[in-house]
Amino acid sequence: MPRATLPNTTTLPNLPWEERPQTSSAVIWRSQRNPIISHDHIPTSNSIFNSAVVPFKEGFAGVFRCDDKRRAMQLHVGRSPDGLSWAIEPTRIHWEPADPQVGEIASFEYGYDPRVVWLDDRYYITWCNGYHGPTIGMGYTVDFETFYQMENAFLPFNRNGVLFPRRINGKYVLLSRPSDNGHTPFGDIYCSESPDLIHWGRHRHVMGTTTGWQSTKVGAGPVPIETSEGWLLIYHGVLTSCNGFVYSFGAALLDLDEPWRILYRGEPYLLAPQAPYERTGDVPNVAFPCAALIDGATGRIAIYYGGADTVVCLAFAYLDEIVDFVKSNAL
Repeated sequence: MPRATLPNTTTLPNLPWEERPQTSSAVIWRSQRNPIISHDHIPTSNSIFNSAVVPFKEGFAGVFRCDDKRRAMQLHVGRSPDGLSWAIEPTRIHWEPADPQVGEIASFEYGYDPRVVWLDDRYYITWCNGYHGPTIGMGYTVDFETFYQMENAFLPFNRNGVLFPRRINGKYVLLSRPSDNGHTPFGDIYCSESPDLIHWGRHRHVMGTTTGWQSTKVGAGPVPIETSEGWLLIYHGVLTSCNGFVYSFGAALLDLDEPWRILYRGEPYLLAPQAPYERTGDVPNVAFPCAALIDGATGRIAIYYGGADTVVCLAFAYLDEIVDFVKSNAL
């Protein structure tokens, strides 16, 4: 198959990386350091998981879901020189209103499952924001010191808001998963457009459930990666077992100009909860991806994911191999 290439390739030579074990043929393999962030990494935390990481200056920065010992869901900022050793602030992010009208929603009920993307001239953060029910919060920072909250993208109930890393046909584009107020037993991925990151419309259905590991619900994972083969979307899928939900993740390729249109969608999963730290925790059987970093020079990808709603984990892959896997194993 032709090699998938990255437009506007950015090298990331300090990407955290481990070679695939010689005994493995897996497309995605786990870090031997897992979990890279423990549940009690900061004194106030009950668990730290489902968190987003981006390159920042000479190292990395991230927004972390830290459920505290009251079991309140909060967002904290963290920094790392190598993407592996993290200093996470013990107090949650304080959001400044981006304009006076945002004040009412700036005192959010909770915040969880963030994604972070460099877009235009700043880092945008999306997360599940509690405003009379779960919805998609949106904010930004330029320095990971001061954070500004914007208007929520949608009404409740919605989750898994993920921005594309550039405008498409002049519009900002966001993936989301409309839901309900509980631990949603359903969910499809939709695509929406905006001229200004405030007013959203032109909603298009992207994908729904199928069978097996993605038979109950699906949701966007890390920020999509632009390739010559289409937008590579790593997403989570959920299976309902006799003991509850099982979260795995797979991948699809979306059209570059019409990202609601699926070109290829992998039928098998890429990674399912099989390691002890994915199977045992506050919510068993969860592998939930929130960030994917790529080194354009080598095609190496580092995927940050939550394990059992308790810890932060890391897995590795090559861009070409994921693209080939999706195309060769498409639904």
